[in-house]
Amino acid sequence: MSLLTPSFGLLFWMVISFAVVFLVLAKYGFPVITKSVNERRDYIRESLAKADEANRLLADIKHQSDVILEDARKRQAEILRQATSEADRIIRKAKDDATAQGKQKLEEALRSIELQKQKAIGEIRAQVAVLSVDIAEKVLRSKLSDSENQNALISRLLDEAEKSEELFN
Repeated sequence: MSLLTPSFGLLFWMVISFAVVFLVLAKYGFPVITKSVNERRDYIRESLAKADEANRLLADIKHQSDVILEDARKRQAEILRQATSEADRIIRKAKDDATAQGKQKLEEALRSIELQKQKAIGEIRAQVAVLSVDIAEKVLRSKLSDSENQNALISRLLDEAEKSEELFN
């Protein structure tokens, strides 16, 4: 007998023991193994379906967040534009108000200066008139100290009055 060719008895018992092991495995082992494999396959399929659903939800959430961010950017830009225009309007109004108040104050100052000028001119005229009358009085007293000077002055004034009357006629 050779080592590489088994005898018929050994072959018989090997086939019988293989058949017994195969029958025991087919009766008790294979159903458990196939059940575990099927459960594992179903679990993996469910996990993949849940992962796909989670990916879809994540994509929807990302899309919604992008829409919300874009809307927020638009609102921010609109708010900034409104704030800028409101600030410009307030600045323009303040400048216009300041200009109007400045013009009003300038006009009031000019009126006040004009009134004070007129008042000062009036006071100067009054003082000049008083001084003129005082000077005239002193001049007349000195010239009219004698009666001959008085008659000469009266004649001269009457002649001047007649000349001025002739000019107006």
